[in-house]
Amino acid sequence: MPSRFEPCGLNQLYSQRYATVPIVRKTGGLADTVVDTLPETLSKNTATGFVFNEATSGALMETIKRALIVYSQPKTWKQLQTTGMKKDYSWTKSAKEYMALYEQL
Repeated sequence: MPSRFEPCGLNQLYSQRYATVPIVRKTGGLADTVVDTLPETLSKNTATGFVFNEATSGALMETIKRALIVYSQPKTWKQLQTTGMKKDYSWTKSAKEYMALYEQL
């Protein structure tokens, strides 16, 4: 999802839920909901996709290449899919987080 801006973004959430590993530009809701696949995020089991910073075709291409390398490693790819599928973006979770914030006021 090579967006120049993305105020919220839902497609990456749908993608993760159904085991499609997203490739996104780091902007708006995309940056908030996709954890880049790096050695440290893989070891912590928090990686959920691939993120690039610059809105250029070169940056997108390099990120696609990174994704293809990981795709060639079935165990790691499955880990990304599973981590993304386990993410909880439900209204129940959001409501609980808001309640916790309001209780601190």
